[in-house]
Amino acid sequence: MTLTAQLYDRLSSLVVNTGWRRGRDAGPSIPKDLIQIARSLPGLRSETRGMAVAADVLDAYAVLDDRGKRTFFEGMRDGFDPEQEALARAAETWLKSRDPGDLESLSRLAEPPRQELLRRLNMAPGGTARLVGMRADLLRLTGGDTSFGRVDADFRHLLRSWFNRGFLELVRIDWRSPALLLEKLIEYEAVHEIRDFRDLQRRVLPVDRRCYAYMHPAMPDDPLIFVEVALTKGLPDSIQTLIDEARGPLSPVEADTAVFYSISNCQTGMAGISFGNLLIKNVVAELSRELPNLTTFVTLSPIPGLRSWLEERAAAGEAPVRALLDDPQPEALAAQTARYLLLAKDGRGRPRDPVARFHLGNGAEAHRVIAGADLSPRGRSQSLGMMANYLYDRTRIEAQHDDFTERGVIAAPRRLQDVARRADAEAGGTRTDAQT
Repeated sequence: MTLTAQLYDRLSSLVVNTGWRRGRDAGPSIPKDLIQIARSLPGLRSETRGMAVAADVLDAYAVLDDRGKRTFFEGMRDGFDPEQEALARAAETWLKSRDPGDLESLSRLAEPPRQELLRRLNMAPGGTARLVGMRADLLRLTGGDTSFGRVDADFRHLLRSWFNRGFLELVRIDWRSPALLLEKLIEYEAVHEIRDFRDLQRRVLPVDRRCYAYMHPAMPDDPLIFVEVALTKGLPDSIQTLIDEARGPLSPVEADTAVFYSISNCQTGMAGISFGNLLIKNVVAELSRELPNLTTFVTLSPIPGLRSWLEERAAAGEAPVRALLDDPQPEALAAQTARYLLLAKDGRGRPRDPVARFHLGNGAEAHRVIAGADLSPRGRSQSLGMMANYLYDRTRIEAQHDDFTERGVIAAPRRLQDVARRADAEAGGTRTDAQT
């Protein structure tokens, strides 16, 4: 019996062994055996045997504890890089010949064997969803260790291919949607908690509410990202009024504004592979076709980094900010919020607030800041109750996206820019924190 056959037999016995349960310490030999089998997987010629081995590898991986999973990832890191000497010879040959065949050989040798392993694992039933889960484990268990960067790079490379926009389907979710999908909304809601099915009903059933999700054919019951929309007259002043249990629904034909009040990325394993830009643009187009009376498309967005930034500025000696934390007057708080959104930068020179980065990068305008808009415990803790409207103007989205990504220009009305600059001057902001 060959080594591969011996390992495969051992793997099969591990998978069916009722003594090997999830959460138990599998010991160091099991994940190492798993890596040996994984290394042999790309060489299997039989498609049916390859699928069976891939399924068993994924089954065995799923029952490893965290220590075993990290050992498995160490094997993926250390045993699946391109063969350097062969790659160097192929590069030298192509540089001399410039022959297309030599270039093809060079490209084949330059691809890390990890990518072919992941393709083979993807052939197992449910493989795509399980690999998304595997990447979530990778980020959780090794996120602070840069030596695993090349493993994650191969995951990202393939996931971007498998989840490109041509495969995604925009789906409207309503009260008639499958129960499993509705349960996922409750589980994944990351902005404004959905407590139960009755609470969910208020989000998707009324005539002035919409919910859309991006789905992938390999994960038919599990959304990648979803957005909750409220149809209103005029701009909203608070999240409390939008999700108030006692509110009366508005006829959609009377609405002039669509408010994107919650956008939730559902898959931790898809971090860094954004669908939000495409989702918002397509939902705007869908709503415009359904309800031509809608003229305004805005978000009602949290400002998750505001309070921590204010505390930093107060600790740096800015007296107006320190006084504001002691007594948050709405007008002064709004001014410092505008300053934060438009002028505060991270270490890479981008808007410091992650939600602002997301919407500005999608081509939106930082339109308005609103005091007292989120009085929930989370809203008070993160932003002293402040929220923001980001405006999506269909006629300017592309130009504003280009200005932001190419030149760092933040789209905002003059009034908000002036308020931000005055607040910065009054607080004595520095160039390292507030770049105009």
